[in-house]
Parts: sequence; structure tokens; C-alpha cells
Amino acid sequence: MKNVEFKRKGDTGIIVLGNPPDHQLSRAFADDLLVSVHEASVSDIRALVIRAEGPNFGTGGDVPEWPGKDENWFRTFIAEVNQAYTAIEALRIPVIAAVQGQVVSGHYELALRADLILAAESATFTWVEPTSAMTPLAGGVQRLTERIGRSRATAHIMLAQTISATDAERFGLVHQVVPDNQLEGSALALGERLAAGATKSHAATKALIKAWSAGGVPGADALMLDLSMDLFTTTDAQQAFAAITRSKSADEPYTPPKFSGQ
Repeated sequence: MKNVEFKRKGDTGIIVLGNPPDHQLSRAFADDLLVSVHEASVSDIRALVIRAEGPNFGTGGDVPEWPGKDENWFRTFIAEVNQAYTAIEALRIPVIAAVQGQVVSGHYELALRADLILAAESATFTWVEPTSAMTPLAGGVQRLTERIGRSRATAHIMLAQTISATDAERFGLVHQVVPDNQLEGSALALGERLAAGATKSHAATKALIKAWSAGGVPGADALMLDLSMDLFTTTDAQQAFAAITRSKSADEPYTPPKFSGQ
């Protein structure tokens, strides 16, 4: 198996990190990840799960690959990692990271590129950069701060704290904690649930969250109507409006129709 592979199950795509136990973040890893994300982007999947084989989601960079390399090599390597990670955020479908065991540095930053993080009870989240005279290089500082707040993120990174899955859920970093033996099934079930939703609606929600992240509430407000008005005439929305109308006329609970992504 390659370092990273793209698979699918129905409408849910799956990117599998397949070099356990560490899934070392090397040049080959970055290349394979970008290829897998591209395969996901040109498919017709409606949700994506990123998961890892073995006991850990990943332990960070392949540091033994670095000695003897110059700054330009390292800068290009980091840029290529970020290119793959940014491609994940560019997907217009919901993305779930399913993590277990050690979630360290570069792999932590990979998980932060997902819309939702599902964590096994064994998951721990750690930064090694402060102990190696570095700082997170793949967007982790800003994305972690956005999710859990400035003070908590500062302490977590600068003090190289390790936090448990339970604390990560309490901090708002993790969507849900599940038993280890249920992680893959729970991630696929969540992916299937999102894939069954209104695809264009999810894409608009993701875009509004990005706008808020870049420009706060005013930034999101400026784009809100442009992003949402086209939803009104989609097949999914029109079918939902009709179903709501029927339920109100019959004084019955509303049951969402089966969405087509159109």
C-alpha cells in the first residue's frame, strides 16, 4: 500500500494513511496525500473521511529525512505539505478526520484541516515543535486558536502539552469521542449521514465559515446572500419546501426528502 490511498464506500470517500505505526510525514507522504485529495475532488463523493491504519493517526514529520538538507529544500517540502492540506480545505464537501492514538504536530495539523474531528478514546494531541526549537508549520497555530481560543492554544503549543480526547472534546476541538473499536464505523456512519444531506447547502455553510474565519461576522455577512441565494432554486431545496408544505397541511412532523445533491 502507498503512504496514502483514496478509496470510497458509496457516496463517502475515504483517504487512508497506510504506513503504520507512525505514518511519517515525508515528501512521499505529501505527494501521495495530494494525489489522493485530487482523486477525491474529481470523484462524485459527497463526504470524505480521513483515517489511519494502525495504533496512531500519526506522529509528525519524518525528521531523519531532514539533516543535511538546506533551507530551500525544507521550505519547498513544507510548501508541498501545505499544498496538500489546503487542497483538503478546498473540497466543497464535508470532511471528517477520524483519529486514534498519537496525533502529533503535522498529523495534528492535518486533522485540523477537516470540518469535524472524531476521536477514539485513545487519542492524544501533542506538539513537539517547542521542544525542537520550531513552531507548527502547516497552519496549526491559527487553526487551533480559532477552535479552542487564544489562551488555551498558546499554553497547549508553547508548553508542548498533551491533551486527551476527553479534554479535546471539552475544549471544542473534537466533535465526538467514541470507543476505539467503534471509530471507523462511527466515522463512516457520520460520513454517510453528511453524504445524504444537501451537498450544495453544506458547501455554502463551509464557505460562510471560511468567510467568518477570514473576516469575522462582517466578512461572512458580506458574502452570505451571494453564497445562499442560489440554493433556493436547487432541486433539493424545492423538494424540501414541498415536503414541509405537505407536512404542515397534514399537521404531521416534517421528514426531509432524500437529497440528490442538485
